[in-house]
Amino acid sequence: MDYMTIDGIKVPIEDEKNILQLIRKAGIDIPTFCYHSDLSIYGACRMCMVEDERGRMFASCSEQPRAGLTIHTNTKKLQQYRKLIIELLLSTHCRDCTTCTKNGMCELQSLAYRVGVHSVRFENKKEPLPLDLSSKCIVRDPNKCILCGDCVRTCAENQGIGAIDFAHRGSKMQITPAFGRTLSETDCVGCGQCAVVCPTAAISIRTNVTEVWDAIEDPKKRVVAQIAPAVRVAIGDKFGLPRGENAMGKLVKALRIMGFDEVYDTNFGADLTVIEESREFAERLKSGEKLPLFTSCCPGWVKFCENKYPEFAGNLSTCRSPMGMFSPVIREYFKKLDEEEGKETYIVAIMPCTAKKAEILRPDNHTGGRQDTDIVITTQEIIRMIKQVGINFGELGSEACDMPFSMASGGASIFGITGGVTEAVLRYMSVDKDHATLEDIKYSGIRGKEGFKRATVTLGDRQLNIAVVHGLKNASDLLEAIKAKEADYDFVEVMACRRGCILGGGQPVPMGPHTRKARMDGIYQVDQLSSIRYTDENPLIDRIWEDIIKGHEHELLHRNMH
Repeated sequence: MDYMTIDGIKVPIEDEKNILQLIRKAGIDIPTFCYHSDLSIYGACRMCMVEDERGRMFASCSEQPRAGLTIHTNTKKLQQYRKLIIELLLSTHCRDCTTCTKNGMCELQSLAYRVGVHSVRFENKKEPLPLDLSSKCIVRDPNKCILCGDCVRTCAENQGIGAIDFAHRGSKMQITPAFGRTLSETDCVGCGQCAVVCPTAAISIRTNVTEVWDAIEDPKKRVVAQIAPAVRVAIGDKFGLPRGENAMGKLVKALRIMGFDEVYDTNFGADLTVIEESREFAERLKSGEKLPLFTSCCPGWVKFCENKYPEFAGNLSTCRSPMGMFSPVIREYFKKLDEEEGKETYIVAIMPCTAKKAEILRPDNHTGGRQDTDIVITTQEIIRMIKQVGINFGELGSEACDMPFSMASGGASIFGITGGVTEAVLRYMSVDKDHATLEDIKYSGIRGKEGFKRATVTLGDRQLNIAVVHGLKNASDLLEAIKAKEADYDFVEVMACRRGCILGGGQPVPMGPHTRKARMDGIYQVDQLSSIRYTDENPLIDRIWEDIIKGHEHELLHRNMH
């Protein structure tokens, strides 16, 4: 076997694509700004420079491993080099760190401390640039940008959108939408994946924490929370819990301490989505019209389809997302009590997704002209609120959600992961409701981390061709193939974020390979441990359907298409 010597350690060369991966395999945490394993090599930040025996320095991210090569990662020359890079970055960087949304989590801040930058010799003569507050989902602050290009490559390579890019030259270089436009004037879908990879707060989540606190303090408001499935396996990351652990019970208790009046599980809304989407799919199969049926749970994907492929907009399911269905049902449930008590039900959706902030504002998701979900806050925002209160989250006990929306199927919980919507729908539509059916669907090919999955499933006397994609660039490739009649499907599930909601734009970062796997495993464990695996076995659905939904299905559960 071939070896490289790294800081005196012999490291075997296996399938590593670059020397940086080999260094990390050796257990050495070499700093980077612009390197992400699922993006193209850019090599701009130069933080991952190493030195060979001849004193030659080179970027380890862009060099392939070579047998017999000896390198050092922390020589005096490298230390001084990295320190100078950080100092130069800070010389043109906004230094209001104490009020920055990423204070304590900023990679630039962390590396400045790590390499020993305690002062900056260079004067910042750069004129402050205006913030871009046009998006309902994210905020762009060019004064905090270090030009690493991570957001540009993520938007172009993973999402196929290219809403932002480099502009101008030299000291005037920026990352910005073309022609001086704002984000709202581009094809940005609000997925927030740019914010996920941004090492500073140049792109950050638009926060709505203040509005939630104001609502909690208002005695005339009944503040109700609904919690998405992917939140429970990510929130513990920032409180010392094992990655991927289901912290739903702790979160419910924390919300009650914070002053929420009712706490519900969006999984109940996912069960509603399973029912309506399955019925819609069955109708389209019968009529043969508007196939393939595209899922509509992901607002980033829906907007992408409308923007870039309007010819397929009619193939989108008319069903609202689980959050979109659940909120009007909650509002109907409290309608009479609100009138009696003179209160207003105020619904806060705790989501892994930044695009949900824009979804709640879409008129086609309103009921009777009224916005159903009042505010969306992300996992990152609820973490900030818990810390504001001073709750010792890791030491909390667990509590259950409130009735009558406390029971949901395991199929609803896997909505938070790629392939989960498809799997839940297939369970609902299957004739046999037994363990063997669950296993057949599980191993049909719809699970896994691949960006593009295909499966053929038999339902009754018909074979169905199914596709599951995540990442909008993969969705674009699929739609192009369908347009060219190179592919033919009956049902297509699309999620904008890679691997689904577990890696949504509002989830805690970093989200490396171990975190990704842990969250996937955590979601599947929730399903595995559920006593109810099929949506049609949820007894509370029948009760709510009879009491609230029956006769109002289209009004409450489907998008208003007019």
